[in-house]
Amino acid sequence: MSQQPLIQISDIGRKYVIGAETIHALKSVTLQINKGEFVALMGPSGSGKSTLMNILGCLDTPTRGEYVLNGVNVSDMTDDELAEVRNKEIGFVFQTFNLLPRSTSLDNVALPLIYAGLSKKNREEKAQAALESVGLGNRVDHKPNELSGGQRQRVAVARALINDPSIILADEPTGNLDTKTSVEIMGLLEEIHSKGNTIILVTHEEDIAQHAHRIVRMRDGLIEDDYPNNDIKQVSPRLAALREKGSDFEHI
Repeated sequence: MSQQPLIQISDIGRKYVIGAETIHALKSVTLQINKGEFVALMGPSGSGKSTLMNILGCLDTPTRGEYVLNGVNVSDMTDDELAEVRNKEIGFVFQTFNLLPRSTSLDNVALPLIYAGLSKKNREEKAQAALESVGLGNRVDHKPNELSGGQRQRVAVARALINDPSIILADEPTGNLDTKTSVEIMGLLEEIHSKGNTIILVTHEEDIAQHAHRIVRMRDGLIEDDYPNNDIKQVSPRLAALREKGSDFEHI
């Protein structure tokens, strides 16, 4: 028996009515993503990729069609139900980091665990471990304005990982970073993927998309192309070395 896809969307449509005008942001999208995939979602402005990202992230619901996430149909859920799914199943990494400016790195990372009902001690222990996993164990007491852009994004990645989500949804995660820092963040995402995490990367940058193992291109509210990336860009030195040796590093 084949494994059930982590994400299965079928004939998804999303329209918005603005005054007398109806905008079909998504016309008919069918997509399947399996556990452990690293997928880049690409497309020009107005292609529908942001709308699709919002639906995949349970931030919005489709006008029609079906979305099954980890075996659960989330297409017709209420806002409260969607919020619960988001907190359990999805870790978000945004272009603008979305950190609380007056809170420490530790408190920012621990925030989703408050909604999960963990004790303060458990929250802090898990947040400390998550920050150490992204190389920021010595920055737990720093606030966002005391960190570089790359460090802020690492805090955001640690927060995304804190609930052991089914999916990491990264929306233009390098959009506010310089080239060197962008490479570091993509290396971090590669490391996370190598441990079995499913990553959906939304980007308009070709060189960033090349880190993904599969590329889905959108145009005019439809999927224009969907293909495996046969020329994966690898920046994590450890993973690149293992790839060079021909090792299977998918489950390190």
